[in-house]
Amino acid sequence: MAKYRGGRINEEMKKEISNIIQNEVKDPRITAMVSVTKVDVTKDLRYAKVYVSIFGNEDAKTSTFEALKSSAGFIRREVGRKVSLRYTPEIIMEIDNSIEQGMHIDKILQKIKDKQNGNE
Repeated sequence: MAKYRGGRINEEMKKEISNIIQNEVKDPRITAMVSVTKVDVTKDLRYAKVYVSIFGNEDAKTSTFEALKSSAGFIRREVGRKVSLRYTPEIIMEIDNSIEQGMHIDKILQKIKDKQNGNE
């Protein structure tokens, strides 16, 4: 039962944080596209690790991530207003490179496939 509740809290937090980043954070440093890929809330609801995937060049990624880290307090306050929990978790931002790694692997596999088709 507790595991099911934890999953619901994670999904609700992910949905709300994604919405807040897209529509309410007005930091001019956020220039790249940001996608919230996963949220892990601790069992005591004190901390929430927010995994974000940022698309863009390296400078845009760096400035966007710094802007997200600095706006964590604002995001926490807005989540507290929208999601009723006993505690509003402290937001910890983490970079998630899994989508980029997947695209890189896909590119490598496509090159291998093209080579095999060219040799046969």
